[in-house]
Amino acid sequence: MKKMLMMFASMFVLFATLTGCAPTSDTIKIGVNLELTGPVAVYGVPEKLAFEMAVDEINKKGGINGKLVELVIYDNAYDSAKAVENATKLATVDKVVAMLGAATSAPSLAIGPLAKEFEVLSFTPSGTNLMVTRDGDQVNPFVFRAAFIDPFQGKVLANFASEGLSAQRAVIMGSNSSDYAKDLASIFSTQFSANGGSVLDTLYYSDPDKDFSAQLTAIQALGEFDVLFVADYAERAGLIIGQARAAGLMMPIIGPDGFESPDLNGLAGGAANVTDVFFSTHFTTLSEDKVIQDFVAAHVAFTGNEPSALSALAYDTIYMLFAAIEKAGTDPVKIRDALASTTGFKGVTGTISFDAFNDPVKSAVIVELQGGEAVNATVVNP
Repeated sequence: MKKMLMMFASMFVLFATLTGCAPTSDTIKIGVNLELTGPVAVYGVPEKLAFEMAVDEINKKGGINGKLVELVIYDNAYDSAKAVENATKLATVDKVVAMLGAATSAPSLAIGPLAKEFEVLSFTPSGTNLMVTRDGDQVNPFVFRAAFIDPFQGKVLANFASEGLSAQRAVIMGSNSSDYAKDLASIFSTQFSANGGSVLDTLYYSDPDKDFSAQLTAIQALGEFDVLFVADYAERAGLIIGQARAAGLMMPIIGPDGFESPDLNGLAGGAANVTDVFFSTHFTTLSEDKVIQDFVAAHVAFTGNEPSALSALAYDTIYMLFAAIEKAGTDPVKIRDALASTTGFKGVTGTISFDAFNDPVKSAVIVELQGGEAVNATVVNP
């Protein structure tokens, strides 16, 4: 009898412990799976802060349908295997209603099949690879993004080079280790050629490379040209900009949204080198729109810093998710359905609707840098 009582007592303690760990009915758990350490933490950290800012705002207003929002945050360290591990845990252990992230395309691509398998949506603020929201040639119904896709920004940049810079001859550099770089290089080349321009050469390198003298020497041997397109993230693009200027290559340099980083000037060897540099992005603080300026002020108050495009994308991402939860409740499949029906969402990165592939229909911005400072921004409509 004594043993039986001890067994019942042990079972009670275990039950009480498990019950104490269970989420309360007043909490809506949203997963976050971002690059918070590693080579692209400069993208993941601002997105995390924007998520936290939005949750602070919504909870101060009483939450969603009377329930407070809780973020469950994991670092994928820009490792696709880790991103998969995080997503599995979020969906099966933490029982989140939705997952936010990753910030970049490779981990986002790895997460996609799991989102479909577990029927818990994965919403990336900034993964731009075309295939992120695809399942083969069909849509992955449980993956969404807030950023425009690489084919769109590749064409935008080629058109800007042709029309905005009157370029006739271009050279392309990019990483052969990155689908992001290879896809953008191909799209830019195709569109620039269609515009009547000539691509003199496309020179590739590997992600670990930090010395680009071989490629730049080969570029110098090509003779005169009008624009250099660098299809890469700031980690290497900044080094290329600095080394190109040191080699006497002073033509305009253009690139994708990966250029946006507070480290770009330092990587380029100083702000003076970041002159006649242009990149496509999703948001600019140069806008005089009141919605954007209110967001900038709130972001400065919450974080101490002005927001980047990544901050703005993350902010729009989570507020679109909030709206879907408010409409659908906490059932993950119903949340997915509500998000898919989003039309005319007025965010800080523009007015957003989703197409049949869960990609946003929205505008892009081309930012001009002179002396390391953003001096002009041009809105480009789809």
